[in-house]
Amino acid sequence: MKLKLTPGQAHDGRSAADMLDGIGSGQALLADAAYDSDALRRQVEAQGGWLCAKPVSRRRERPPFSRWLYRFRNVVERFFNRIKHCRAIATRYEKHDENYLTLIKLSAIRLWIGNNESMS
Repeated sequence: MKLKLTPGQAHDGRSAADMLDGIGSGQALLADAAYDSDALRRQVEAQGGWLCAKPVSRRRERPPFSRWLYRFRNVVERFFNRIKHCRAIATRYEKHDENYLTLIKLSAIRLWIGNNESMS
């Protein structure tokens, strides 16, 4: 998992291009409609992967899209919902980018430990 902070006015699709080095052959990238661009699709395909992004309604030629696979993107949405339970993250209390990203990473670690700790 990779986390990256971007400015609020930055376009999601353009900021994702430098985070795709982990996509390999036979893997799929699940993304919402903001990531539906031909350039991003070409980059993922060049690495051997497949971009499953909901096509934007204004597209003339619709790229392949799997509704069944797209359903699993809710895991990402649930992750962001869970970390927003931490007040400092939800209210953006920390104004320095590095510190805010650290809070997000700590929350992610806390969630991971809570879901994977041994019950014995």
